[in-house]
Amino acid sequence: MARKRRRVVLLGIVAGVAVLGIAAGVGLSAATDQDPLPVPAREEPPVAEHDGRLPGKALYVDPAGAAAAQVQTWEAEGRMNDAALIRRIAGEPAATWFTDELPGYADRARQLADAADRAGQVPVLTLYHIPDRDCSGHSAGGAADGSAYRQWVSDLALALQGYRAVVVLEPDAVAQAVKGCLSKAATVERFALLTYAVEVLRANPGVLVYLDGGNPSWIRSAARMATALRRAGIGKANGFALNVANFETTAANIRYGTAVSRHLGGAHFVIDTSRNGNGPAKIGAGDTHWCNPRGRRLGEAPTTETGHPLVDAFLWVKRPGESDGACGDDAPAAGEWWPEYALELAG
Repeated sequence: MARKRRRVVLLGIVAGVAVLGIAAGVGLSAATDQDPLPVPAREEPPVAEHDGRLPGKALYVDPAGAAAAQVQTWEAEGRMNDAALIRRIAGEPAATWFTDELPGYADRARQLADAADRAGQVPVLTLYHIPDRDCSGHSAGGAADGSAYRQWVSDLALALQGYRAVVVLEPDAVAQAVKGCLSKAATVERFALLTYAVEVLRANPGVLVYLDGGNPSWIRSAARMATALRRAGIGKANGFALNVANFETTAANIRYGTAVSRHLGGAHFVIDTSRNGNGPAKIGAGDTHWCNPRGRRLGEAPTTETGHPLVDAFLWVKRPGESDGACGDDAPAAGEWWPEYALELAG
């Protein structure tokens, strides 16, 4: 009954935030490298406060993920060495991505949160459905419009009500807005939608939200990224996320994140270490340095014990072994399981 009452309260909060989301973002303009977002003259107050740690439970390990299924398949085929390598992926907690409006998406989120709760663990969810997602790149798609996105994220917020969870919000969305791949109107709407999503998700105190903040080699100005994160609603989030689906070293991310944090009054952050064991690819043209680059390795295992006061966790946000996109070498579409690449990462 208590969980049902909390859902009723959240419905009222969602309705109120919807009005704020529609009105937010007035006065923003599309950012380009030549026309950066303005840098504030002074430091801003910190983002939403918490004790500097993710909830005091272990992160959720999905027992039925693609890596776990691959282990079973290769063991049945007698490929024991390969199965043992893939077990390095299957045995670690990784984020579950929500990327569409297929029927049952909210039920899937609720079932995930409930399974994690029963296991005494905390799930990590990546929400990746912003309109104009990936600016026509390999992962293009997203909600049809702002109204559809608000409904989608509100449904997911309600599904998580009464549970603990960690949400990494909209990889690439802020950085791409800064780089100027959207129209002026779409940029204004994007920041408003991200602000709405943060507020709706944070209405549940058990949900920690980290707004994606790109990586050290993308938006190199920490002040510029901090300004954009502020426009995206980080003031009510728990922090920001770095290196999602990328390969920059953990040390580089800590340096960059610390610099961004200074402009946000000491905001905390998380780092995707899923595939940064060998650092970034240094050769190749076009998208070959980030789209399934060869010679990469798994990074630090997911943990909330990072040894750094601003870094709340090392997470595997990008699920190791899932493709970045159909960018050569018979690579499957973005998000699809690719056992050969998983084997290379784990090897």
